[in-house]
This record gives sequence, C-alpha cells and structure tokens, in this order.
Amino acid sequence: MMQAPEINPMDGNDLTTHDPVIRTAQVPDSSALAACIDAAYAQYAERISDMPSVSDGCAEDIANNQVWVAVQGDEVIAGLVLIASDGFMKLANLAVHPDHVGKGLGRKLIELSECEATRQGFSEMRLNTHVDMPENVRLYQHMGWAEVSRSDNTVSMGKYLPND
Repeated sequence: MMQAPEINPMDGNDLTTHDPVIRTAQVPDSSALAACIDAAYAQYAERISDMPSVSDGCAEDIANNQVWVAVQGDEVIAGLVLIASDGFMKLANLAVHPDHVGKGLGRKLIELSECEATRQGFSEMRLNTHVDMPENVRLYQHMGWAEVSRSDNTVSMGKYLPND
C-alpha cells in the first residue's frame, strides 16, 4: 500500500517548524497518540458516564490499520484512525488535542480521511459517535455526513464519496 505524503494541514507549501505536519503514524508514536486522544476526550469523560476507553490499542491500530498523526515540533497534537472494511472505510477515531482545537486541524484530518478512502477505491465512509457529543454530530453534518441511525448511546453516520 502506498503511504500518504506528508502534508501541511494549514494549507500553503511553506513547511516550517511552527506548522503542524500530518504524517503516517509509526509504532513509536503510540504513547504520544494515546495521550493526545485521552486529552481530546477528557472533556467528554466528565459528562459521559458510559464512555469506553478511547485510547486503548494505539500500537495495534498503528500496526494493523491506517493511522496518521499531526505533529508540531516533537509533539503529537492530533490523530486519525481509519479501518478498511468490507465495502466502506470506517473513520474509527479522530482526536485533536484541546490546545490545538479551532485551528482547522480536525477538518483537515476529515478531508484526509475522505481523500484516502477515495484513493483506495471506497465510495462510502462510516463512523460512530456518542449521542452526548452533539458538537461532533454537527461538525460531521456540516461536512456532508448524514446520520444513519441511533441505537442506545451510538449515533451512526455515513457519507458517500464522489467518484472522480
């Protein structure tokens, strides 16, 4: 499988040490990625009593799935986990460290996930989020995702990708 190129998510071609760079994750990134995910979900853990662990298995995800990290300097500030499934690409996890929210990084990672899914021949993406994360549901809806179903505390969403 071809690796995704490093990209500067803040658009422009000037890669400086101050701008985050998105790159394919490596197993040594797993601890830093887990810490980033835990920090990103900490705000939800306070209000969601049944929230599962969201950072377990980062090393296994990196080894077995498609994982990218956004890095600024030596710090992992965001992560994306994609899982190729039968007939669709699943966006399994997207996390941006709270110190870096609001800078467009989450949007860039969602766009990357859609580009990767299309590049790999998928025409559909799916994800699950928690019913008590309405801001996530709104973000995905704003980016063209549609709510497919709700079951207990899970909101399932999907998006059909254009064929280029």
